[in-house]
Amino acid sequence: MARLDFPKDFVWGTATASYQIEGAAKEGGRGPSIWDTFSHTPGKVVGGDTGDVACDSYHRYEEDIALLKKLGVKAYRFSIAWPRIYPQGTGELNQEGLDYYSRVVDALIAAGIEPCATLYHWDLPQALQDQGGWANRSTIDAFVRYAETVFQAFDGKIKQWITFNETWCVSFLSNTLGIHAPGLKDLQLGVTVAHHCLVAHGLTVQKFRALGIKGEIGTTHNLGWCEPYTNSPEDVEAARRSRAWGNEWFMDPTFKGTYPQFLVEWFKTKGAEVPIQPGDMETIAQKIDFIGINFYTGNYGRYKKNEGLFDCEDVQVGFDRTFMDWNVYPEALYKTLKWVHEEYGDTPIYITENGACYDDTLTEDNRIHDELRTAYFRKHFIQCHRLIESGVPLKGYFAWSLLDNFEWAEGYRKRFGIVYTDYETLARHPKDSYYFIQKVIAESGLDA
Repeated sequence: MARLDFPKDFVWGTATASYQIEGAAKEGGRGPSIWDTFSHTPGKVVGGDTGDVACDSYHRYEEDIALLKKLGVKAYRFSIAWPRIYPQGTGELNQEGLDYYSRVVDALIAAGIEPCATLYHWDLPQALQDQGGWANRSTIDAFVRYAETVFQAFDGKIKQWITFNETWCVSFLSNTLGIHAPGLKDLQLGVTVAHHCLVAHGLTVQKFRALGIKGEIGTTHNLGWCEPYTNSPEDVEAARRSRAWGNEWFMDPTFKGTYPQFLVEWFKTKGAEVPIQPGDMETIAQKIDFIGINFYTGNYGRYKKNEGLFDCEDVQVGFDRTFMDWNVYPEALYKTLKWVHEEYGDTPIYITENGACYDDTLTEDNRIHDELRTAYFRKHFIQCHRLIESGVPLKGYFAWSLLDNFEWAEGYRKRFGIVYTDYETLARHPKDSYYFIQKVIAESGLDA
């Protein structure tokens, strides 16, 4: 049996997000976010679920860090809730919020785990949304001020920073498709929000450099892979448009300072244009220390007139599906990251999220035999090894997610965790996938 060994300095980690796990929505001086508003709006979240309690990690973070230490990870990716730092988005600083994250960071360091902090994982202060949210350029300035506060508070302790998580979701999923908060449906709005978030990213990187903060800074984009169903020009172009919406639309500005022109022209036919101001593109294309890639799935696409935004029809070719109804397509991870390396150069890459949702069952002895999730991880770890052996600068992998948690518009019915959360008792129970990853980390590799 082939043995696949990973580099000794490969960073194994796992990840969470503030609104999904913290709870304590009205404690510690925290202000309301767009997700508090959205989740409390009837019909927006399955089951009427909210993040008011979530996994209660605000109070149970020490228990969660003990699980991380037992898992053996080198790093933990978490997000800082902007409304805990500036409850109104701007104005008065909430020291109690900074103190909470200081306790979390100190506990991680004491456990020998490197904290990796995401500045924006979707919980925009509602007060800023009331003024137009990310469609209002003043939100950019508010974000940079928030980032500066956090940089200075944790300089030397947090050495890896991510500006934004999944800008495609922040913009198009939330403001064009209306699936996530704030739940709006306008293509121009999605294009505008995407641009403003990218500008905010660039200005934040500039601020990080100007302050002389120790460590590294990057951003995270969620990428996927749309393979043409045939080699016909129509299918190739349809798949290219569909893929570029999530990939090139964000990666090109980040690395090249341009938007993909073919998609700019396509959006114009739909009545949407990018609101670029002088200097914006140079600002966006600040040199970053690494790029984070969140990857879950891929598909096959073929041309079909008036199908969706890009005349591209999804074709099922027999993939297994997760409980989110997403294709299990491990080779697409290899194709995606190899493309990133070939297209954008030698910037170090971290897989900042990868995982699978399944309908887990807790046994009488508090075990969870999640064979499908374990198989999903195994298959994707193999593709990670292929990438490294192929010369792609893949430096680390963060499994999504440490805990079952509030899965956004899907509420609590969709479980991504490698640790089972009992939402009645809030007890944590490691799944078989947790022990599988623990073994891979301990042995720095796996048998294929």
